[in-house]
Amino acid sequence: MKRNLRNTPEGTRDLLFEECIARRETESTLSDLFLQRGFSEVMTPGMEYYDLFEGGGHPILPAESMYKLVDGKGRLLVMRPDSTMPIARLTAARLQNASLPLRLYYMQDVYHLNHGMTGRNDQEFQAGIELIGAAGERADLEVISLAAESLRQCRVENFRLEIGHIGFFHALMEELAVDEETRDEIRTTIETKNYAALGGLLDMLPASEAADAIRRLPRLFGGEEILQAAASLCHGKQTKEALDYLAKLYTMLCVLGLKDTVTIDLGLVHRNEYYTGVIFRGYVEGSGDTVISGGRYDTLLSRFGTDLPATGFGVNVDALTKVLLDGGAVDPPMPPEILVHAQPGYETAALQKLNELCGEGILCEFSVFETLEQAQQYAADRCIARVFSVGKEIDVYEM
Repeated sequence: MKRNLRNTPEGTRDLLFEECIARRETESTLSDLFLQRGFSEVMTPGMEYYDLFEGGGHPILPAESMYKLVDGKGRLLVMRPDSTMPIARLTAARLQNASLPLRLYYMQDVYHLNHGMTGRNDQEFQAGIELIGAAGERADLEVISLAAESLRQCRVENFRLEIGHIGFFHALMEELAVDEETRDEIRTTIETKNYAALGGLLDMLPASEAADAIRRLPRLFGGEEILQAAASLCHGKQTKEALDYLAKLYTMLCVLGLKDTVTIDLGLVHRNEYYTGVIFRGYVEGSGDTVISGGRYDTLLSRFGTDLPATGFGVNVDALTKVLLDGGAVDPPMPPEILVHAQPGYETAALQKLNELCGEGILCEFSVFETLEQAQQYAADRCIARVFSVGKEIDVYEM
């Protein structure tokens, strides 16, 4: 018995009517914004070689989160789990001689296994930008402020951005001098704000200033005072540089009117291994998903022989459109204004009339019914205001 004829695979879903309208409106809004800011669209394949996401024996992204398949030559492929890596590949392969900085944007699906996590989609439509070949605070400021503007343009009012610096975490981990497995476990517990598990891992390590600071990371969340609290916990050069940079960036974001929107989160460590500097995430009231995720990745392109700094972010369009739908911000599809019905022998004339009305910008539908009575009943059911019955003359019926 074929039991999956009516079901979609786990982690996927169908979109209907106003869901499609909300998706397309959001895509259009973000695309217009990115184009207005000088970004050009690129598209990458839905499948990539697994090698793209594997670096030096250690996956750039968690291997267990990728959908894998094999091509006709036995080579391991993955369904695109991320857009930044393919765009880095594309840049190195196709845009070596382009003027810098490169401003690229994308609108495409990504795929990642959530291992049965209820309510999480394995297929996620993302829109995002990559600013390649630009280092420093000006580029970081532009990208983070553009992330905020993306949510504003999509008519989202109650949102927040959390910013951190992966360099702060890396500096502390270097002081701990732990193996890669322990490092990953610590990262995971910080990311999930699992205080008990984090404490258990650190209790097995020798006492140190770095261990005490890491123990506090999930709680270092708030305004500018968080930076002062963190500075009192650790005194290394690299941690100080990261905190000073965040302080300067936070001040500039406040000047842009984002003080009530931006929060500092030093427990933001991100699972993607390629980030090197400022990282950030965006959340919207009414959604439990991360709506925006991004940051700086200055060493990623060197894997492809192109040593360029870069930063960017991605928008979870599916999560964003769900918020808009739940809030009633998207209207359902409008019914046609006119149903054009053909009397026997006047089918081509009716289609010509339909084309004429559509050319005038009127929303119309062609009647496939044999009788006028059937067409009128259908129009009444669909709330279509008028029926044009096309014969020797055109009779108009108000419904």
